[in-house]
Amino acid sequence: MDNRFLYSQQIKAEAKRLGFESCGIAKATFLEAEAKNLETWLKQKSNGTMTYLENYFDKRLDPRLLVEGAKSVISLSYNYFPETKQINNTYKISKYAYGNDYHEVLKSKLKELLYFIRENIGEVNGRAFVDSVPVMERKWAQHGGLGWIGKNTLLLQKGKGSFHFLAELIIDLDLAYDIPFTKNFCGSCRKCIDACPTKAIEEKGYLKANQCISYLTIELKEEIPTEFKLKFDDWIFGCDICQDVCPWNSFSTFHQEKSFIPDDNILNFTKKDWEEITSDVFLKIFQKSPIKRTKFYGINRNLKFVKL
Repeated sequence: MDNRFLYSQQIKAEAKRLGFESCGIAKATFLEAEAKNLETWLKQKSNGTMTYLENYFDKRLDPRLLVEGAKSVISLSYNYFPETKQINNTYKISKYAYGNDYHEVLKSKLKELLYFIRENIGEVNGRAFVDSVPVMERKWAQHGGLGWIGKNTLLLQKGKGSFHFLAELIIDLDLAYDIPFTKNFCGSCRKCIDACPTKAIEEKGYLKANQCISYLTIELKEEIPTEFKLKFDDWIFGCDICQDVCPWNSFSTFHQEKSFIPDDNILNFTKKDWEEITSDVFLKIFQKSPIKRTKFYGINRNLKFVKL
C-alpha cells in the first residue's frame, strides 16, 4: 500500500479516537479561487472593525507561508450541539458558549494528534490552528471533502449540520488527498436569509459581518449602532438564528464532550439574574467560558442594548 494512504488512514483513525466527527485532507496550495472574493469582501468593509482580517492576506490564502514546506492541510470538525438548552424567556447566548472555551479544548486534541503523527510516522513539522490565526478554515474543510459552505456562510455537512467547530493541522507530509466537496445542497432554501433580523446574509451566501449579531455582541468593542435597536431578539452573546432554522441541522446529534457540558447556572439564568450580575459573579461563572471574551463591560453593554 502507498504510504500516503496508510498514513492518512492512521491519522483519520486517531482523529476519530480523539472525538473529532470528521477529518478531511487537502493539498497545501494557494487558494487562487478565494483570493478575489476575499479581496472584494475586505474592500467593501464587510469585516467592520475586525481590521485584523486585513492583515496577512497572502498567509490566509497560502498555508505554505504558515508552515515551511507544508504539503497537507488536515481539516477536522468537532460537534458541540448540546442536549440541554437555556430556559425560555431569558437573554440568549450562542450554544457554542455553553461549555468551556473550545480553543483550549481543541488545541489540546490537535497537539495529541500531532504527537501521534510524530510517534507513528516520523519527524513531521506542523502547526495546529483553532480559529485564531489566518487560516480560511471553512474553505479548507470544503477542499478536504467535509461539506459545503451554506448560504449562511457556515460549513454544512450532510447528516450532521453545522453545529461543529473547525480546526486544522498544517504539516510538511505528503498524504492521500480527499476529493473536494463541490456540490451545494442548500438549493432554493433561503430560511437563514429570511430569518436573520439584521439582514446580514445576502442571497449568494455572502455575510455582511458588520451587521451580524454575533459580530455586534462579541467582536465590536464600540457602542452598538442604534439602527439595530429592537432587532436582537434578546441575544447578548453571539447568535444561532441562521443555524436554528437550517433544515440540515435537524440531523444534529448531541455532543459527547465533557468539557462542553453546560454549567447549570448559565442555562438557568433568568433575565433578572443577567441584569443583576456583578463583576465577581461574572468572573466566577464564566472563567472557562468563551463569554469571558466580551469581559464584564461587554456583557453589560449588550444587556443594556437589548433591554426594552
